[in-house]
This record gives sequence, structure tokens and C-alpha cells, in this order.
Amino acid sequence: MSDNINKNVINLFSKHVSKGNVEEKKKIKYYAGFNYIKTKKDSNGNKFRKDSLLKYRSKCHYMVTVMREVENEVVLYSYDVPNDDLFKFIKSFEENTLDGIIIEIDKYFPENIV
Repeated sequence: MSDNINKNVINLFSKHVSKGNVEEKKKIKYYAGFNYIKTKKDSNGNKFRKDSLLKYRSKCHYMVTVMREVENEVVLYSYDVPNDDLFKFIKSFEENTLDGIIIEIDKYFPENIV
């Protein structure tokens, strides 16, 4: 995804929380307990292509930072989670396979991906 699209979406959400104008607020919808924005085209005005998005998806990894208390100390664990395993990783907290509090989820692309 384009960084420009991400910045625009984040700006809309930020304005929505504060005092955004009526037109911007109309772009933000609410469903299943979450606000969202639907994007139909990329930053160049082109429609999204399924094959390109799936290829992009396969390269994404997430650095998930989890806070835990170990021996009366607060420590951070950083997990490298491939995109295909992100939901499985998050679900493991619900199922008590992993414990702690997720502090941050940050997307990145490993250098050695071919």
C-alpha cells in the first residue's frame, strides 16, 4: 500500500477524533465496533489489482512488541510475525498460549525476501 494512502487515512481518523469537517467525517464508517475508511483506488488513481495486493501481502512481516512482567521487571518481547500468521499470533493471546500486552504492531519488509 502507498504511504500516501496510509497518511491520508490516518489524517482522516485523526481529524475525526478531533474536529474534522462534515465531508471528511462522512468518509469514516463504523462497523463491528471499529471505524474504517473504504479506499477504491491507489494514490495514482488506479483501481487496486488483486494479484498485486496478494503479492505485496506475502512480503509483509510485522514486528509485534509485547510487554510482560517477569520477576517484578517490565520487559519487552519483539516478535517477527509473517503476514499469514498475524491473526494466529493475536488469537494466541485470547487462547492464553501467549501472554502479555501488545504495545505496538509495526509493518516491515525483511531484506532477505526474494
